[in-house]
Amino acid sequence: MTDNLTLEEQKTLLRLAREAIEHRVRGEKLPPLPTSSLTSNLREHGATFITLTIQGELRGCIGALEAYQPLAEDVREHAVAAALEDPRFPPLSEIELSRIQIEVSRLTRPVPLEYKDADDLLSRIRPHIDGVIIKYGPRRATFLPQVWEKLPNPSDFMDSLCQKVGADYRHWRNNHLDVLIYQVEEFRE
Repeated sequence: MTDNLTLEEQKTLLRLAREAIEHRVRGEKLPPLPTSSLTSNLREHGATFITLTIQGELRGCIGALEAYQPLAEDVREHAVAAALEDPRFPPLSEIELSRIQIEVSRLTRPVPLEYKDADDLLSRIRPHIDGVIIKYGPRRATFLPQVWEKLPNPSDFMDSLCQKVGADYRHWRNNHLDVLIYQVEEFRE
């Protein structure tokens, strides 16, 4: 991620996300992406997570940890996936469209976090700043930096992340995991 997005670019991405969700929830094809009217920031490859909430309660969250397509397209793809494909929730209904709030998290490139032991790991992770990815066998799991709001204690954060990846919640305390960190630029409707 180079520069932060302008307010106009953020509004454009939120509008593209909402339009994509509305089209797909109604069973319509997505219109072509208006690439000629997009800024260079929105055409650059970017990785995003889209979080949908209704009255502050999670309703869907899906994204990518690595950039592989233009930022605007990434937002549209993950907005639709968060609305229709999050396995924790039924697909979003038309009735819910007016009630959802969309949040976009634009990720920096994840970087490996070197650490000696569990205490060192906790001292290196920055609450409310770092998103964390852990690898466990072939699986990996992440918590966006926003998850610190619900899990402000670093030990609880890591316990829950281990459970999310399918390991025992204490696994990080006695085993050396591959840990990566990233930051996000976050904005919402």
